[in-house]
Amino acid sequence: MLQLTDVTVRYGDTAAVDEVTLALEPGQVLAVLGPSGCGKSTLLRAVAGLEPLTSGSVSWAGADLVGVPTHKRGFALMFQDGQLFAHLTVARNVAYALRLRRTPSARVATRVRELLDLVGLAGYDDRLPGTLSGGERQRVALARALAVEPRLILLDEPLSALDATLRERLAGDLREILHAAGTTALLVTHDHDEAFALADRLAVMRAGRVVQQGAIDEVWREPVDEETALFLGYARVVRGDAAARVLASGGLSPAYAVALRRSALVVDPAGDLRAVVESARVTPEVVRLVVAAEGIGPVDAVAPLGSRVSPGDEVALRVDVTRLAVLAIAAGG
Repeated sequence: MLQLTDVTVRYGDTAAVDEVTLALEPGQVLAVLGPSGCGKSTLLRAVAGLEPLTSGSVSWAGADLVGVPTHKRGFALMFQDGQLFAHLTVARNVAYALRLRRTPSARVATRVRELLDLVGLAGYDDRLPGTLSGGERQRVALARALAVEPRLILLDEPLSALDATLRERLAGDLREILHAAGTTALLVTHDHDEAFALADRLAVMRAGRVVQQGAIDEVWREPVDEETALFLGYARVVRGDAAARVLASGGLSPAYAVALRRSALVVDPAGDLRAVVESARVTPEVVRLVVAAEGIGPVDAVAPLGSRVSPGDEVALRVDVTRLAVLAIAAGG
């Protein structure tokens, strides 16, 4: 339904968004993931009609949106701080856009009840935003955005203002809410965990360009290059002979490089890689290690909880091939 074709936004000689092409199907959630300054928020604003295109097109259901003002696109925006009206109750915040449209009062009341139930805030009607937690305020903001049944909701780093524990919990809830409402959504974020938790599809953006896009699991399993792998959350990239050694140990063919998660190498007496422990740290799930692996160099590894592993110990490692990604080209290649 949403189609971006060669979208470019320039500020003088600088291309903030550079020939971006994306498509979003009805009911899908697409996350545009990239570091600060990569152009993702500018792209979102261009879709919303808040930023003029230098070239390219944004269309919905085949209709070009050039010249269509923001308020007539049928899109809703939700920002990281929620931007609730502090003097209005929760119910009045959710009802705001409906009242602007002169929706009958009975319908407004019904719709507000439906939405507060959907976002898990039934009974919060008369609360003021100042009495709510950060997560509750974001739920109200989402309910308000959904009130007029937008054909597309645009989410600008909706969870970045929350602490890590709340962000993780609310991300799963937001995904369920969006799917329950059948809402099509475009999300921009710098947080790969947020993108993985919320979205069906992922577009990785760097320096104004989309460098990779696809289903979440596809992009995660097959990052296009080293820089993308590290940005997605892989811990290290090893190259050349070191990569060949890791891949051979895992029964895989040689490649230019391999990206490793912190748990890709596991302490196992039956493993065929040898290493010396440089540091060890106990976590609630595993013992996290940094080791100097023979023929590979310094890499992360894990040992089962209860393992008595100390710096200076020699250990054997096996490769968990589900925790690595084979890379064919260098960063920027």
